[in-house]
Amino acid sequence: MPANVNTPLPQTGGPKKTTLKRSLTLPLVVLYGLGTTVGAGIYVLIGKVAGLSGTLTPIAFLIAAAIMALTVFSFAELSARFPESAGEAVYVYRGFRWRPLSVLVGLAVALMGIVSSGAIIHGFIGYLGQFLEAPPHWEIVAVVAVLTAVAAWGITESVAVAATATVIEVGGLLLVIGGAMTRLPETPIAWSGFFVPGDTAAWSGIFAGALLAFYAFIGFEDMVNVAEEVKDVRRTLPKAILITLGITTLLYVVLAMIAVTVVPPQTLAESDAPLALLFQRSTGMSPVVVSAIAMVAVLNGALIQIIMAARVFFGLGKNGWLPPIFSRIHRTRRTPVYATVFVGLAVLACTLLLPIVTLARITSLVMLAVFVLINLALWRIKIRDRTGDAEPCYPLWVPILGCVASIGFLVGQIYVLGS
Repeated sequence: MPANVNTPLPQTGGPKKTTLKRSLTLPLVVLYGLGTTVGAGIYVLIGKVAGLSGTLTPIAFLIAAAIMALTVFSFAELSARFPESAGEAVYVYRGFRWRPLSVLVGLAVALMGIVSSGAIIHGFIGYLGQFLEAPPHWEIVAVVAVLTAVAAWGITESVAVAATATVIEVGGLLLVIGGAMTRLPETPIAWSGFFVPGDTAAWSGIFAGALLAFYAFIGFEDMVNVAEEVKDVRRTLPKAILITLGITTLLYVVLAMIAVTVVPPQTLAESDAPLALLFQRSTGMSPVVVSAIAMVAVLNGALIQIIMAARVFFGLGKNGWLPPIFSRIHRTRRTPVYATVFVGLAVLACTLLLPIVTLARITSLVMLAVFVLINLALWRIKIRDRTGDAEPCYPLWVPILGCVASIGFLVGQIYVLGS
């Protein structure tokens, strides 16, 4: 008889006397998820989306959220079925039963985290230059060293730091929204601009904006890689993933509605710091506070990516798919310290050697390709396992449509890069 898809994977790394520390509660996991989704992207991305979709920018964000939701539900179900580190690699193995593909996916996810951290740190150094004059390469070394140390410190401590930063960056969005709302009595929202248009040209702009807005929602997938450090993981993690998507969507749509009402969309598109511009136009105050919060958001995103990538390498090592040194856990800190240091060195190399545009493009393409495989894996698992006893268990069409949507966005991204 074939092995049940829910049985533990065989581990060849030997017995482990020390395990990862299960200390993350639902609020901490949600804040962890928000820290990697509501981060640096929205602080600069909303202006670019507004340039494509105009006053219909809220619809673009809603379409992006609806399409992303399909893959989010797939991740939620898989995280309950297989609550392990290196989640994406495990899901693909369960679906396809082909170890080389699973290792490739795990390495791709870890690579995505590494290059994404490099791109984020590039952005942080740019902001830092406004406040501090120092050789950029030394600033990069210092930032990576501090982030690596925090990630290796302990999962509770490092996620607490990330959660604090998340509260600050979400607070920054609320500060911008609150400031902009003071202008609404003078400039009321043109609700007619948010109705679904009937002409093709408008829909072309909406979908172009949705293609870009899609990337503001990427990040929730990082949550599955701390599964072995979450309390009551089969209940907590799926719920946290869905809550993260809901909060993110609400924030983005409200922000988009207010932004294109207060500031002309093309003016937003021309700004490298659209939220700082929105805050300044709305309140007449200096945007320094918003810029400082943006720096926190950027740095928080890099920290979470390092934590995630280290857990992927740990999971691959634990399952015997990488050398066992990656699965070694510090006895007192109970973190994968060797994997974390390796990720820190890789991030440092990427940041010093590759430009930010190259790093961002690699991240986008790799993540969409992984989404395609994850949705296909869940479809295959659900076809084999007809018992339907998984909790949560979503309809079969969810991973099918998630796969189609991911392929569509992947093709769209390749087309944009080639044009």
